[in-house]
Amino acid sequence: MVDWDLPLEGLLERVRSVTPLIRERAAAAERARKPDDDVIAALEATGVFRSFVPKHYGGYEIGMDLFVDIGIRVSEACASTGWITTFYMEHNWQFTSFCRQTQDEIFGAKGYALAPGSVNPNAGQAIPKDGGYMLSGRWKFTTGIVHGEWVLVNAGVVEGQSPLPRKFLLRPDQVDVVDTWHVNGMAATGSRDIVANEVFVPEHYASAMLGCAGDGELGYLARIPVLPFLALTAAIPAVGAARRAVEVYRELIGARVRFGTQRVQALSASSQSRLASAYTRVCGAETALRARAREIEAHARAERELSRLEQIQARLAIAQVVHECLDVVRVIADGSGSSVQFLEHELGRIQRDVQMLSTHTIFDLELATQQCGQAMLEAEGSPFARP
Repeated sequence: MVDWDLPLEGLLERVRSVTPLIRERAAAAERARKPDDDVIAALEATGVFRSFVPKHYGGYEIGMDLFVDIGIRVSEACASTGWITTFYMEHNWQFTSFCRQTQDEIFGAKGYALAPGSVNPNAGQAIPKDGGYMLSGRWKFTTGIVHGEWVLVNAGVVEGQSPLPRKFLLRPDQVDVVDTWHVNGMAATGSRDIVANEVFVPEHYASAMLGCAGDGELGYLARIPVLPFLALTAAIPAVGAARRAVEVYRELIGARVRFGTQRVQALSASSQSRLASAYTRVCGAETALRARAREIEAHARAERELSRLEQIQARLAIAQVVHECLDVVRVIADGSGSSVQFLEHELGRIQRDVQMLSTHTIFDLELATQQCGQAMLEAEGSPFARP
């Protein structure tokens, strides 16, 4: 049963109280290739998925620092669960792009909903028909589908010559779930494929790709910039996982005796330096991520304006944070011996998860740097700007 009286105060502490269970179930969740049922239920009981639900529906409308805090704490226990958590939180914000009738239906039931989401409009096609659309397509990487109560997908609406990308809302029983999730990292997210075959979607279950409905009423939520927010949502688990990797390394070298030596590894100057360097780099990555999170919030609260160029730059900066975390975890694993490569070793799981996480399209550094450079050249005042 939903506790409608859970206050925002104490939310982070309630989430922290679940992290021992998350850590305890992490290895089994990886083997099962899906989120643990008890973990999801325990997280629901904290109220965390109401974080970006509008206040008039009983939501918290939390700030971005608290978002980072929550995601890091969960991801320190399990990166896959951290990924599920931050995306379930962010997907509730995406519901605000639908009309008031649809929001009433979603949020009125229990104040939030669990939903996977796909950001690939090329994966589906929608044809207008009789007050709605006939939707077909196949979407990959649908994080959250295992416990999904709704399904968010993007598709191109065929009207005239050029498909117009829109967002659509479906029930889980309207799609076929294909268990394709046989991966070497982030296995516990259960991010399987979904297929829709000529499913009718009424007009009020369709919305624009970007933005919120009823902007005046939503205030802060309506101004959250989409691309940087998506990047932030996906990056938080990398920082949490890298933080945990540093702690695991500290514990490991305190007990490990290298082959051919008589001393624990912690007495080695090179291992001490590796530990300190890894810690400093992770702190720097977290600081950089929080700086971008605060920029996003300042823009959303109309305290400053993030230009299109600045939003692209934020996406690039966040991608660089993720790749810094990936390299830190690699350096730690390189200095930890072969035992961490066993499937059950926590550091091995962290390495697999962060490697997989970093391949998300929003962290594609080649594409992100190219787009950022192009935007810088086209920005107002640049000699290369178009007249």
